[in-house]
Amino acid sequence: MHISEAIRTKRAVREFNGQPIPEADLLEVVNAGRHAQSSKNSQPWHFIVIRDKATLQALSTCGTWAGHLAGAAFAVAILTPDPAEKFQTMFDAGQSAAYMQIAAWELGIGSCPASIYQPEKAREILGFPADLHLRIMLSFGYPAQASQLTAAPQKGGRKPLQDLLHWEHW
Repeated sequence: MHISEAIRTKRAVREFNGQPIPEADLLEVVNAGRHAQSSKNSQPWHFIVIRDKATLQALSTCGTWAGHLAGAAFAVAILTPDPAEKFQTMFDAGQSAAYMQIAAWELGIGSCPASIYQPEKAREILGFPADLHLRIMLSFGYPAQASQLTAAPQKGGRKPLQDLLHWEHW
């Protein structure tokens, strides 16, 4: 799959079929996140991979729309230093997340980001250090509906380029 095709066809997948992901594929996905660019090559992230179903279920309650974590084959918590100290931190974490999601899509694995609105509850569950912060997790798994991998884009799913592109100035 060409990268442009992966970007164009990537869909959010929130329902998974329960099939485990081979460890080699899981590591390929997470390693893609490690290769993401970051401000001054700071690589400000740490990743926690979660496969335990009870832990995924508990984490699914840490965000209003994080329920899809409960059904994932695995999830990745992207930990960063305090994002308030350096505005690039969340951009860097987002780059890492995007790389992981595109790598997963190429392998036929769906994913969806989950905003963590209760980070201290997540800290209690995962036991990460006080100097790290968790705002975003990603769920991964094979789609419950395999057709999601090949579905055509929905009409109206993306704004036309001419509606948001400006040249030289507004």
